[in-house]
Amino acid sequence: LEMWQIEAEQGKYKMLHEQLKKAEEELEIEYQERAKVRIWKEKIAALQAEENQRSREKKEEEALKQYEERHKKLLEDAKRNHEKAVCFLRKSMARVHEKNAKEEVKNREHMERRIQAVLSLKNSITSNQEKLQTLQVWNKAMAFEEKKQEMKMREAILAEGGNVTKELFVHKRLLEHEKEKQAFRERQKSRKIEIVSKILQEKAFIRKQKKSQSHTKAIKAALQICLFCVKRSQKLLTAEVTVRSIFTTYALSQQSWCSPSACSSAGEGTASVGGRSEKIPEDVLCESSEDEKERDKTLVEPEFPGLWSQECDLHKVSKEEMDSKQLTTSVKKEIFVKKMEEFQTGIFHKQIVSGRECKRCTFYSKPSCIHFKDFDVGQTYKKKIALINASYSVNSCRLVGISESLKDFISVHFDPPGKMSAGMSCEVGITFKPMINETLEGEVMFMAQRGSFCVPVKCMPKRCILALDKELIDFGSHVVGETISQTITLTNSGALGTRFK
Repeated sequence: LEMWQIEAEQGKYKMLHEQLKKAEEELEIEYQERAKVRIWKEKIAALQAEENQRSREKKEEEALKQYEERHKKLLEDAKRNHEKAVCFLRKSMARVHEKNAKEEVKNREHMERRIQAVLSLKNSITSNQEKLQTLQVWNKAMAFEEKKQEMKMREAILAEGGNVTKELFVHKRLLEHEKEKQAFRERQKSRKIEIVSKILQEKAFIRKQKKSQSHTKAIKAALQICLFCVKRSQKLLTAEVTVRSIFTTYALSQQSWCSPSACSSAGEGTASVGGRSEKIPEDVLCESSEDEKERDKTLVEPEFPGLWSQECDLHKVSKEEMDSKQLTTSVKKEIFVKKMEEFQTGIFHKQIVSGRECKRCTFYSKPSCIHFKDFDVGQTYKKKIALINASYSVNSCRLVGISESLKDFISVHFDPPGKMSAGMSCEVGITFKPMINETLEGEVMFMAQRGSFCVPVKCMPKRCILALDKELIDFGSHVVGETISQTITLTNSGALGTRFK
């Protein structure tokens, strides 16, 4: 019975035992497969590690080779640069030595020149001292001689019974007149030299114009300059005539002043000595008459001797010449009155010269606009412009003022040059000192003989001006999957830096 129970229990657990065996077998198989997979993975990892090690070693070798090559190249470059530097240093040292030698030579020459200058200055001082001493001695001798002559004249006049003070006064006035005449001659000579130099300058200006402009324009400019020279010579001649008339009136007044003194002295002589007429000494009278003749001759001589006949006499002027002079003076007066009326009323007539009417502005500036660009507040900027006479005749201009918006920031430096011939120019200086960082606009106003004109002024602060080099980005024809790239540049052409997005 017990055996039967044991067998029954074994029969119960037999199925479970078989299932357990199967499960163990399957588990063992799974363990084996897992072990195989792990071994395979370990092998793959080992292979990968070996490959990585090899690649790392290769990279290290390549990096070492590159480092050695780079180091070698750097050494070669350093050697080459050192050689170049040594060469340049030698050259620069040679240049420095040469420069020092030249400077030493120059300094020696300069010192020699200074020594020579000091010696020459010393010699000139000694010579000047000697000359001054001789001049002082000569002046003393001349003064002594003049006193002697004066005493002799006084004795002679007293012996003849004349008026000593009057005669001496006349003699002194004659000497002063001689000095004035000599100074007038010197001024005349210097004026002649100035006129000749100006004529030569104008001729050179004509030649330049001939080169730059056409032949006809150059001829017209030459004619205008010749007319200007003739007008100028006429003005100088009229001035000379006025000076001569002043001198003649002075001489006549001297004669009229001297004659009654002589008469009075003669009357006194007849009263004191019975019937003896007292007169001025003959040598004094001869000298005065010779001086008057020389004065008349020098006053009649023109500044340009070819313009007048040499036999002309100042006191023998025909009626026609007097009439022509009166006409010219009256015409000049009328022109002056007309110009004054034009300036007072502001209504200017048309400018017509040799049948041509000047329709444009009589003056134009170069440059045409005064532009102060990219200014900083507190700084001072200066510019110069040239005002050119573009009319067909002599013209002049003056500064009227500046626009109200620019009065606090701009000052104009202008010296009126007077009358300017056609084509001539004058400079105007403009100083700009900004106090506010804003754009300013206005004008500088001038007044000419034929109307007003103005020069525009623009003042612009620093600003940023961004611009692209392309307005349209065109990629053109392309294939699907193709990558096309284009670049555009953004430039800031202004003077102020900025950021952008």
